[in-house]
Amino acid sequence: MVIQWFPGHMTKALREMEKEMKNIDIVFYLLDARAPLSCFNPKLTQVAKNKKIIYILNKADLVDEKDITRFKSILQKQNADVVALNSTQSNSGKVLFLSAKKLLEEKVELKKSKGINYSIKVMVVGVPNVGKSTLINNMCGFSKTTTGDRPGVTRGKQWVTTKEGFLLLDTPGTLWPSFEEERIGKNLAYIGSIKDELLDDLAFYFIKDIVKKYGDLLEKRYDIKIEDNCEILDILEKICTSRNCLLKNNELDYDRCGRMIIDDFRKGRLGKIVLD
Repeated sequence: MVIQWFPGHMTKALREMEKEMKNIDIVFYLLDARAPLSCFNPKLTQVAKNKKIIYILNKADLVDEKDITRFKSILQKQNADVVALNSTQSNSGKVLFLSAKKLLEEKVELKKSKGINYSIKVMVVGVPNVGKSTLINNMCGFSKTTTGDRPGVTRGKQWVTTKEGFLLLDTPGTLWPSFEEERIGKNLAYIGSIKDELLDDLAFYFIKDIVKKYGDLLEKRYDIKIEDNCEILDILEKICTSRNCLLKNNELDYDRCGRMIIDDFRKGRLGKIVLD
């Protein structure tokens, strides 16, 4: 399964982010809690290498607490500040404001001693569809940026101001030109960071990757039985039949069934699944 998607606006966005970084105090780096290690864009990491960073495990409600603890431990070994949250919750930004103020307390106090009412400048980065714009809207208390459940909604940078006096820079979701591991590309595809139109048989590969660990969730959700050594196509056909995904001539509608399975995963209907 060859996965690649690096449209021209991402190249432009990375250049603009690099130029803007000199004006930034701190970076909020969003990671999807279901695949946070796969969400590390080496290009973004390079751009932000000299800045204070808070890593945000977003969509934490879709992951077991033990997995959140595991990922926090991995990131904290790099002396990183890590926050787990659900960006759709209205109070999701409070802990981020507190963490940012603590990290920049010395700089803010120095400005204040000089009579300057300083606004902390934050750049919000991450791969596509990880929840950046949703988080910013909740931190502002109302809709400031355009959001969507597909990659590529934010195409340019947007500055917004919060009631706490922070200046937030929303940026387009960016990938990188080539994935070193096929697994990373697939994980990003499963969570919706790559346009579905570019991919074939996504649900087939998704089932193949999760069935050993999460087969019971598939059985429960779709009311099927998965026997030992069951072929992946057989599982997909069982789900098609169970959910009546049929064409007019009663042939199985694999496309509709596949879209349903991926949508169920992304919206947490299958249960708590971790890909990394």
